[in-house]
Amino acid sequence: MRRYEFFQFVPANINLVWDFFASPANLSKITPPEMGFLITSPVPPVMYPGMFITYKISPVLGIKLNWVTEITQVSHHKFFIDEQRRGPYNLWHHEHHFREVAGGVQMHDILYYQLPFGLIGSITDQLFVKNKVNKIFEFREKRIDDLFPASR
Repeated sequence: MRRYEFFQFVPANINLVWDFFASPANLSKITPPEMGFLITSPVPPVMYPGMFITYKISPVLGIKLNWVTEITQVSHHKFFIDEQRRGPYNLWHHEHHFREVAGGVQMHDILYYQLPFGLIGSITDQLFVKNKVNKIFEFREKRIDDLFPASR
């Protein structure tokens, strides 16, 4: 199983940051366009524990995959967790943590994932997937910087 941690400071009020991330519709705004990300289920304006979200994504070569995630835990202004219920991974567990700090919010993501197919999955992860995950988070970091610019 692979474990990643990502940190990002957002120079904004916790209410603004939380409201943005608590809205499932905003996920497309921070996902690279080449992923072909499309929410296919109705989503309420704010997530809640037990909520399922279905997507179509094209992570490799434009091949469309169905993905179902469940929001398993939510603690207002503190964290939420999404877990894959159906999709390309054997395991996907993504924790999104938010901490109010001087001048803004410190975001801390913890991601655990595991590919199927044993050794073949491990090789695929080493050659392609871990780099793709890093690029997704690099894109997200830039988009969040654009969406929440520092006060001038």
